[in-house]
Amino acid sequence: MGSIHLIRHGQASFGAENYDQLSTLGYSQAVALGNAWEAGAWEPTYSLAGSLQRHAQTAISALDIVEGDGYDVDGGWDEYDHIGIASAVNPDSSALDARGFQAVLNKALTAWRRGEGDFDESFDDFRSRVLGAFDAALAQAGKGQRVAVFTSGGPIALVLSHVLSGSDELFQSINDVIINASLTTIINGSTGPRLLSFNEHTHLPPDLVTFR
Repeated sequence: MGSIHLIRHGQASFGAENYDQLSTLGYSQAVALGNAWEAGAWEPTYSLAGSLQRHAQTAISALDIVEGDGYDVDGGWDEYDHIGIASAVNPDSSALDARGFQAVLNKALTAWRRGEGDFDESFDDFRSRVLGAFDAALAQAGKGQRVAVFTSGGPIALVLSHVLSGSDELFQSINDVIINASLTTIINGSTGPRLLSFNEHTHLPPDLVTFR
């Protein structure tokens, strides 16, 4: 059987002019992942990343350590527009601190999922593109293949919700707890995709464990 390894990007730069870049701590998280792979003599046979800068920076930082063969880009693995979604509910949300912004975002995500409000990308469209990207990754995860996907918490949560429940019902509860630079493994065999491990982060020392 094959396997898909979903990696959430390292910590991004909340509060900076450009959120879509790793913080100094985020780079350290990505390097810690690569070091763990090297120590375990493990590397992916094929790698994918979303099209966002924080995905690329995480992928390069980890794969360079194991001398990986690079990665392909699939925008289907991109995160939802969390800033735009929060702003649709509270136009001043970007001025809030991390805790305040998260409270607004959680409220906005509920409305987004219900189809309430005006958003650039609907939740239905988000679901379609992420599950389409997951199907494409599964096609690469044949026997003995190890597919690494560098993405964000939202796509990981959506995929896991569908693997575990066949629906979106677990999306928010999973999305709330995914750690930066964590690893979630799905095996792909004759019975289809199944969750093997979730949110692995033993490669991160306590001072590198972050949720946002």
